[in-house]
Amino acid sequence: MRYDGDHKQKTRERVLKEAARAIRAEGPHRIAVAGVMAKAGLTHGGFYAHFKSKDDLVAAAIDTMFADAGSRFRGQTAGPCSPSSPKDRLIRYLDFYLSAGHRDARTTGCPLPALAADLPRLAPASRERYGEGVAALTALIADALADLGRADPQALASSTLAEMVGALSLARAVADPAQSDLILDTSRAALKRRLGLETPQ
Repeated sequence: MRYDGDHKQKTRERVLKEAARAIRAEGPHRIAVAGVMAKAGLTHGGFYAHFKSKDDLVAAAIDTMFADAGSRFRGQTAGPCSPSSPKDRLIRYLDFYLSAGHRDARTTGCPLPALAADLPRLAPASRERYGEGVAALTALIADALADLGRADPQALASSTLAEMVGALSLARAVADPAQSDLILDTSRAALKRRLGLETPQ
């Protein structure tokens, strides 16, 4: 049976979705191509119709992960009563990102903390895709900060993202749930103060 290009693209997207989930859960070095293909409902033999190698799959999956992260940012900052203020949009994103729910969503959450430790050992193409993803997420935050009139929004967005990722990584790493919650709560409050997002009491 012959399939059109749209079918092939949808099949590729299904594989990438499963690969992204596996990378978040297990790390890029531990995913198995056969396992990813099986989860996507395909045979191992069909892999090379879509990807040149496992490194190619990982790089493409990183693209998918960052596309999802960008969509999540836009979804979180759009809100139910859009158009909302830039301040409200950023508050919603910080509340989402530094939440217990996001901390616990290891297979669907932000790719930055999920991949950071593995990046130095990945192929150059994957590191380039990661860098592009960092730049794209930074730009989304910078745009919101620029709308708020903050000085040097690009630099402020870069440090904000770094603090968010660091806090989420630490909250996921510690064993004590109370300590983990405290990391999220204190970082969220500190960022709101630094960015001028505190809500008057």
